[in-house]
Amino acid sequence: MRTLVVVDGANVVGSVPDGWWHDRRGAAERLRDRLVAYAEEGIEGRPGPLDIVLVVEGAARGVESVPGVRVESAPGSGDDHIVEVAARAAGRPCVVVTADRELRRRVGEVGAECAGPRAVRAP
Repeated sequence: MRTLVVVDGANVVGSVPDGWWHDRRGAAERLRDRLVAYAEEGIEGRPGPLDIVLVVEGAARGVESVPGVRVESAPGSGDDHIVEVAARAAGRPCVVVTADRELRRRVGEVGAECAGPRAVRAP
């Protein structure tokens, strides 16, 4: 069974002060494009192929999916949507990529594991 990796787009983009705030949508698109390689290669402790869902919110809503990465625009809170996606994954391995402590707690309650933003950032 393929592992589902749910990426907290706002948190991962915000983890590196590279000017992302000037173009939030563009930053989310660049993250989405980097995630394609992880879909095939996997992340530490989880070999590929993986099913990857990138959750975006705010100004990044509407970013399109690409082969290997499904993008979901949160209708409200990105954190709430991530918890919903993780909860729907019950019965299959699920890893949420975020540094947000409260979100980590919440997805842990629905059975997901967590990894920090470095899991999907090139060294």
